[in-house]
Amino acid sequence: MNSQIQNRINRLTETMQQQGLDAALITNEVNVRYLTGFTGDSTYLLLGGEIPVLLSDGRYESQIASQCPGFEARIRSPSDLLPDLTREALKSIRPGTTQKPRLGIEAQHLTLASYRKLIEGISAVKFVETLGLVETLRMIKDDSEIATTRRAVKVAQEAFLEVIPEVQADWTELELVYALEASMRSRGAEGCSFAPIVGAGPGAALPHYQPSDRRIGGASCLLIDWGALCDGYASDLTRTLKLSGSGDAFSRAHEVVLEAQLAAISSIKPGVSTRAVDNAAREVLRAAGMEKAFKHGLGHGVGLQIHESPRMSAVGDDPLQSGMIITVEPGVYFDGEFGIRIEDDVLVTETGCEVLSDLPKGLDDHCLML
Repeated sequence: MNSQIQNRINRLTETMQQQGLDAALITNEVNVRYLTGFTGDSTYLLLGGEIPVLLSDGRYESQIASQCPGFEARIRSPSDLLPDLTREALKSIRPGTTQKPRLGIEAQHLTLASYRKLIEGISAVKFVETLGLVETLRMIKDDSEIATTRRAVKVAQEAFLEVIPEVQADWTELELVYALEASMRSRGAEGCSFAPIVGAGPGAALPHYQPSDRRIGGASCLLIDWGALCDGYASDLTRTLKLSGSGDAFSRAHEVVLEAQLAAISSIKPGVSTRAVDNAAREVLRAAGMEKAFKHGLGHGVGLQIHESPRMSAVGDDPLQSGMIITVEPGVYFDGEFGIRIEDDVLVTETGCEVLSDLPKGLDDHCLML
């Protein structure tokens, strides 16, 4: 087991002890990957014995041996189901100070049907619901995760800079999506970290717009929200470009959104609440009379998933900590007209923050007069 994985296991073990758990069953595939390095699916991780155990099937026996040194692999037979194998493995759990061993389960990930199947005939184990057992650990990125995220950001930016100068007026939103994905893949990305949003004109006014065959030329603006997936880690960027159809209202709104983003970024440092950072952006928009056009939270954590904790919003209350990677993405949306969002990935450092993305975001930096 490499030191990075061992450190993650140790941190989780400490959390388990704090919560009075003798063992934990990790069923979420992303959390299993984080704790073991295993990139397959349909596999559980059982912690609590001397050696952590991966519960899987014959498809992954060789992969587990290669990717997960230091872990015991228990492989179910073709005639058994994963819950059957898991129930058998639970017999090896030993209690701590309580009469029955307390087993933590991921309540937000284990379906009710799977839970009922799992507990059939098991009376010697006390199942304890947990929330965010691993996700809380994942909020703080280690050096390897930060380096991989940097690469994902770099790939996304390079693809943008390659593709945007090639865009023609008769390109559709979907054609631009495909071009960005191809460029990121050519640079070693596994693909897009999420389905990119490319919205021309009124399409940009919908925060989660689905790209279509709409032609780009002549629109009031072009919003592009995209990211690369590199070794499992995501980047998430947004730029809004001026087109030939842009007017003074668009230019003014872009100026305000950029000011709001910079204000939020300048407030980021350890100990500051996510709500306070959200409010720093919201105050700028409020002063400009645009707060009601900001229809979502300021951002979110990013890592093995495109949306992770912490939540950057008016209702978020997590204190920022060094090692978090968050998005800062204020936006304003005017139905039927245009929308503007500017987004960067930001690393919280011991003394403040570092913006991982350095792609220019001024109004005239990526102007397409189509």
